[in-house]
Amino acid sequence: MRPIVRLCLPVLVLLVSACAELPPRPPLPPQEAVPVGTSTRLDSTIGPVEAEHPGAAGFHLISTGPTAFALRARTAQLADRSLDVQTYIWDNDLTGRYLAYVLLTAADRGVKVRLLVDDMDARSKNYGFAALDAHPNIEVRMFNPLPSRSGTLAFIGDFLSSGKRLNHRMHNKTWIADNRLAMVGGRNLGDEYFGASEDVNFVDLDFAMVGPIVREASASFDKYWNSRAVYPIALLSPEAVTPAALEKLRTVGGQAIEEGKTSSYAELLKRDDAVERLVTGDWRLEWSSEFQFISDDPLKALKAEGLEKSDVLSTLVPVLQSAQHSQTLISPYFVPGKRGTAFFVTAAKDGRQVRILTNSLAANDVAAVHGGYSQYRKDLLEGGVKLWELKPLTAKTKASMFGSSGSSLHTKALVVDGQRLFVGSYNLDPRSTSLNCEQGVLVTSAALGSQFEQIFDTQSDGARAWSVTLADGDLSWTDGTTTYGRDPMASAGQRFQAWLARVLPLESQL
Repeated sequence: MRPIVRLCLPVLVLLVSACAELPPRPPLPPQEAVPVGTSTRLDSTIGPVEAEHPGAAGFHLISTGPTAFALRARTAQLADRSLDVQTYIWDNDLTGRYLAYVLLTAADRGVKVRLLVDDMDARSKNYGFAALDAHPNIEVRMFNPLPSRSGTLAFIGDFLSSGKRLNHRMHNKTWIADNRLAMVGGRNLGDEYFGASEDVNFVDLDFAMVGPIVREASASFDKYWNSRAVYPIALLSPEAVTPAALEKLRTVGGQAIEEGKTSSYAELLKRDDAVERLVTGDWRLEWSSEFQFISDDPLKALKAEGLEKSDVLSTLVPVLQSAQHSQTLISPYFVPGKRGTAFFVTAAKDGRQVRILTNSLAANDVAAVHGGYSQYRKDLLEGGVKLWELKPLTAKTKASMFGSSGSSLHTKALVVDGQRLFVGSYNLDPRSTSLNCEQGVLVTSAALGSQFEQIFDTQSDGARAWSVTLADGDLSWTDGTTTYGRDPMASAGQRFQAWLARVLPLESQL
């Protein structure tokens, strides 16, 4: 039987791929975010504060997972008008289910909820998203969807027939409540992004924002929501959008919420002073009149690849070029390529301090990316660039060639001259530049820049990271106590995967 299966499997895949097609997408009436008003709780809280700072926007950096989770949950509970959520990944775990449930209860109160999710991850949770869409106040849309809605064989068939299109994904992350408060940054929705995982948790960064920057975020959301790259889930899976499915989801969600109340994470939230201050409104905003919300064109997913297609990079390059004395960057997946390496080396040789923090091989969940980065490491160091690599947070981290369930560093941010700060979803790699849709916020603020520099210094000290240098022309890693002559703590499997990525022509996909 086994030889027969081997012979038949390729034929079955081809048959599935030939049959799977997206349904025709009819013209959809354009939608826009609900305008701000004066009647909601967030209006009464945030509106007067905005009025005290005309033309400016307020920003707060969120560097801890529990605080990031609490703010999302709390704003969903406070919203009275609208909730717009855009994400790359939405996990079916403790925090992912909780956030889905509080959005459902908000819809029960009459809040208009729009959920925009990249379909690569969402396809495996199709039933849940379709169930939410059955609520009259919730609409769910999928970015660049796969034709099939379930099954491994069908998934393979989708990529055989539409691989070039499906290789482009939406990496954006946005959470907007009542068009008054927005959160933007690197966090997806799931335990490992909110410090709730019992295995590995990501080190990440968000902006919480109020003021006109929120309306810019809403405009970007609308641009994606109305794009022809986006399909309503009711069009993709009409048979799954039923009242019965919604009621089942409501029951399961309610049970999950009750179970979550006795979890160790719930106890952590209760003991977290930052969370308590957040819930009571005791958190400081830094105000600036120089800000910009940047996002790629959603049709990037349907266009040919090319450097010029990245609106985010096109904005960041002149900002980096304007540096007078320093460039400080954190990128978990860092593959600068020849052009990027030359760019940073030129800045360093011109007398600017260039500091970069990325994942070590032992901490990186995507070994292929580290393989792409490592071939430029020596050139960067010889050119005067300073490098740090974050240590693995736990020995349980399991890397694979193209990704796994856990990593350490996930922050995507940079600051120029200590005051022009960018926080977003964009990694300094070819995938973010040419394949994925990305976004972020650029703001000028010495206070925020200083806070980010402090975050960088904390994450790059010897307790958390290795300084990478050259010793007699060879790479050297040290934390101030122990020195290594090759990638520290990396397994043989990790080293092999990174080597394979270096020798194979994969860089454009990293």
